[in-house]
Amino acid sequence: MAGRGTPATALLDKQKVAHKLHAYEHDPRHESYGLEAAEALGIAPERVFKTLVADVDGRLAVGVVPVTGQLDLKALAAALGGKKARMADVTAAERATGYVAGGISPLGQKKRLPLVVDASATEHDTIYCSAGRRGLEVEIAPADLARLTGAVVAPIAGA
Repeated sequence: MAGRGTPATALLDKQKVAHKLHAYEHDPRHESYGLEAAEALGIAPERVFKTLVADVDGRLAVGVVPVTGQLDLKALAAALGGKKARMADVTAAERATGYVAGGISPLGQKKRLPLVVDASATEHDTIYCSAGRRGLEVEIAPADLARLTGAVVAPIAGA
């Protein structure tokens, strides 16, 4: 499993974007995928970002926020010019992205969904996000992540 690529890693390789992959043994009993990654890799949790799929005015969209915070749905909707957002159904999120929950990457999704990266990402040279499966994180510059996904960068994380 460790050597198997994902659509996210394939995209990074194809685009020749500088990145590092970090694998760890995923524990299915852990309550938070993101905090598990931070602990397993020995990195500050504010550098680990989770990928969350929401429904904004009837259309799926993605918010990428630090694992230490929550997705502010109102801010996500505003960043995309929408009025109302709610968390998407897990099955719909998995179907649209091509990834399983807990391993959804902002990169290489099956359908290109509107994506917003929390502005706090720009405070770091590199951030960590899912590389497309549980137990595999990609370390990438926030600017590269935004460019590859066509993301809007806006303050979308709440406490």
